[in-house]
Amino acid sequence: MNYRCMSLRQPGEPLRLEQRAVPRPGAGEVLLRVRACAVCRTDLHVVDGDLPPRRTPTVPGHEIVGEVVQAGADVAWPVGTRLGVPWLGYTCGACEYCRGGQENLCERAEFTGYDRDGGYAEYVVADARYCFELPDSLDDLHAAPLLCAGLIGYRSLKMAGDGRRLGIYGFGAAAHIIAQVAVRQGREVYAFTRPGDAAAQAFAASLGAHWTGGSDQAPPVALDAAILFAPVGALVPAALRAVRKGGIVVCGGIHMSDIPSFPYDLLWGERVVRSVANLTRQDAIEFLDLAPRIPVETHVEPFALEAANEALERLRSGALTGAAVLVPTAQAVAP
Repeated sequence: MNYRCMSLRQPGEPLRLEQRAVPRPGAGEVLLRVRACAVCRTDLHVVDGDLPPRRTPTVPGHEIVGEVVQAGADVAWPVGTRLGVPWLGYTCGACEYCRGGQENLCERAEFTGYDRDGGYAEYVVADARYCFELPDSLDDLHAAPLLCAGLIGYRSLKMAGDGRRLGIYGFGAAAHIIAQVAVRQGREVYAFTRPGDAAAQAFAASLGAHWTGGSDQAPPVALDAAILFAPVGALVPAALRAVRKGGIVVCGGIHMSDIPSFPYDLLWGERVVRSVANLTRQDAIEFLDLAPRIPVETHVEPFALEAANEALERLRSGALTGAAVLVPTAQAVAP
């Protein structure tokens, strides 16, 4: 039996709709029927070649909600279990990072939709150890963006510390999720969008942002911390100007344009700039427990599997509010 997928043959080219034979899971793996897969900015970086290709062809997508249809040896998940599959798809478990509780930095890590075929497909095989059972209160469409936008956003929020005044630069999929968490924690959220993007600013305000403005504006008060979800290096010095002494600037993306030079005074005063790399399984456990209790409401726009290129272009151009989610039909067809 065959299934449909959207395949990246070479970076910079549109994805192609292909048919492939449905794979069998190996030991420790599960075969999932994909029920939903959100579209992440990291997918854009893979498709556009901002990240060096690891394997071609490949199937992007790492915010996957799927149902177990077959399990390999030594897998406890029964058929029918609904699982989430995130970006982190495998770690070695033996290097100094894995042994030191930093599996997100594993030198031999493999990533879903980059090293391994991902969820822009009707079926996907995943390492069962890196899958997570999803709360029943989250439907497929709204759960999918939590698996990267939510998880990386949550890790970024933890790295930003406990300060009350939090700036968020770039108000897309991750920001709209984490803003809800921060507001629920009693923080003031200062949302920075593309200059003049009134719709995004209104969206941020509707989610409880204390202040909204363009990324070319200064906030009305000094911030305790700022998270950058927009992959724009020039925002790093802007955020440093916005935070108080001792403030933290967190770069939440896997790729960013070059950071321009800036005067040392912006860093002086024990300000900190740090990146967030990938996620750990513990992040997923914590956030998937927290999200339904807030409750986080994801704003989504569904697309058919074959419309993946359109969804990516909408994300590339900044035309999305919230997150795009691909909804495959997951019907195997005869070869």
